[in-house]
Amino acid sequence: MANRLARETSPYLLQHAENPVDWMPWCDEALEKARAEDKPILLSIGYSACHWCHVMAHESFEDEETAELMNRLYVNIKVDREERPDLDKIYQTAHQLFTGRAGGWPLTVFLTPDTHVPIVVGTYWPKEPRYGMPSFKEVLTQVEAYYRTHRDEIDARGSALLETFSRMESAAASDAVPTRAPLDFACERLVASFDPEHGGFGGAPKFPRPYALELLLEESRRTREPERARELEHVVAHTLERMADGGLYDHLGGGFFRYSVDRRWSIPHFEKMLYDNAALLGLYADAHAATGSARFARVAAETAGWMMREMQDPGGGFYSTLDADAEGREGGFYVFTPEEVDRALSPDEAAVAKRVFGLDREPNFEDPHGGGKAWHLQIVAPAGSLGRDDAVALLESARSKLLEARERRVRPARDEKILAGWNGLAIRALARAARRLGRADLAVDAARAADFVRRRMWQGNRLLATYKDGRARFAAYLDDYAFLADGLIELLECRWRREDLDFAVTLVEAALEHFDDRSAGGFFFTADDHEKLIHRPKPFADEAVPSGNGVLCRVLIALGHLLGEQRYLDAAERTLKAALPMLTQYPDAHASLLIALERYLEPPEAIVVRADAADVPRLDALLAKDYRPGRSSFVIPNDVGSLPGLLAARTGGPGGITAYVCRGTSCLAPITTIEALAAEL
Repeated sequence: MANRLARETSPYLLQHAENPVDWMPWCDEALEKARAEDKPILLSIGYSACHWCHVMAHESFEDEETAELMNRLYVNIKVDREERPDLDKIYQTAHQLFTGRAGGWPLTVFLTPDTHVPIVVGTYWPKEPRYGMPSFKEVLTQVEAYYRTHRDEIDARGSALLETFSRMESAAASDAVPTRAPLDFACERLVASFDPEHGGFGGAPKFPRPYALELLLEESRRTREPERARELEHVVAHTLERMADGGLYDHLGGGFFRYSVDRRWSIPHFEKMLYDNAALLGLYADAHAATGSARFARVAAETAGWMMREMQDPGGGFYSTLDADAEGREGGFYVFTPEEVDRALSPDEAAVAKRVFGLDREPNFEDPHGGGKAWHLQIVAPAGSLGRDDAVALLESARSKLLEARERRVRPARDEKILAGWNGLAIRALARAARRLGRADLAVDAARAADFVRRRMWQGNRLLATYKDGRARFAAYLDDYAFLADGLIELLECRWRREDLDFAVTLVEAALEHFDDRSAGGFFFTADDHEKLIHRPKPFADEAVPSGNGVLCRVLIALGHLLGEQRYLDAAERTLKAALPMLTQYPDAHASLLIALERYLEPPEAIVVRADAADVPRLDALLAKDYRPGRSSFVIPNDVGSLPGLLAARTGGPGGITAYVCRGTSCLAPITTIEALAAEL
């Protein structure tokens, strides 16, 4: 019989609906059941594309004997961390505080039935003792016995945790005026941890860290020291080149996998996440604009192509993830043997493809599930280096045929949740790439996503976090409001739509009303009327996605100057002061806030151009041409009226253009020809 998860919409929860475990979602019924029966809660948090979540499910949650123990001793709650990032943030932080180590997924937390504080925290436990860990069944019996016999100890630890959370929530903002010091310190730390051979930062496992790279790319253009500029640009460009050469990148279908298990970017964990690809799409597009690299433009175009081809719902919104596994094998969908290559390609195509992708070398991938040895494609020899005039054309033909052969395999599962915040990241990335690559079609798809969220996920003057199977659910979080507003502002730079500006302002006003910590500064992750949990986080650091505080701070500064809204600028300043202690101690973990700090210290340049429709394409091309961090530009047709705030004074008239170039609160005299505007830029 199906358990209570069968009524959910999350693909991750539905994966567990047929388990013999009596799973329940996080809900009042489950929490009341635990209280009434005095049973501890077993809280399991994961997501649909998580490989080790699948391993633990197969080993333990599908096992009748393990399920019997779980059902007898616990109230079992399963949570999709993408639907409930609030719960995930709280209990990941608890894991860090209790163990001194970062958590991960699956996150397995045993909670008291009344206060919901952790008894024991962990991640993956095996079915049988191995890896130096006890079996999950041993953990189940030992934790339940510990709960029955050591309640005073559990209560004391829980009280200490709640006190720590309380101090985190009420930490006072710094009175100091923010300076450039954290920016410079962050760049120093990132350069010091740079891997000069393979790019990226640190060793294995190696994550792309796109927000840190975005910060370094911006700083390479802001510094007045030529040697420093070259150094920072090299860190970014070398990293992007090595990632695009390696197995982190899908050389057939486009897009990036989650992270690399080695420092060479060779073998990834094979899930594909919308948020990773959105961040890297925007970064590669910016890097193309900054360096002129055609390679970066191609990677950006292919990544955008993957997003639109495989991740966009017919209604316009973007899905969340592609699974790492297919037919129970992680990565099996993506790897090839030389025999498979020979069957798919002509002899000349195969000869080139094998040399380019390394299939003439030792296998680099061994299927842990018995699928044998194979090759995960990566570029080991560029086609242009093979000494054949036809190598590039043969490689393109080979890529197309190999992709066609791969598409005949059983595909990884796709999580078709549409998340408001992640769609905001995708909108921003597509709009950015549309301008950098001269691809108006990307802006069209970004607008379709914006319209989807506005129509389906904005209800009762509030945003909802997730949409699936015709249902929008869960009160949205800070990230949702911040990322979506940021995406809409970027989209306005591609094509002016008053409804996008209005929606962005509405999102910002809702964030100020429901998330703003007016006394201490910064924004809480959950709204003031959210379900009461043991902690109300106020996260400043970037994680897998950028910091909502960092992104919203940047949005507030941009809109504050564009519209002349001082409240927005004041809220941004309060956020930076609240975050200053963390920026000072751990600057390289706060790249998104540091980008906002740069905008605060050097007010951004906003260009508003009123023009007739015939001049818009030429203006768009002019304004998108250069990579200038901190510059935003908006082309508003002359026939648009009734604009809000300072925009009301940015008037135009029939014939010609009127351009307003402002840096912070200082504006030049209006410019009335495209040639004069080009000279000024």
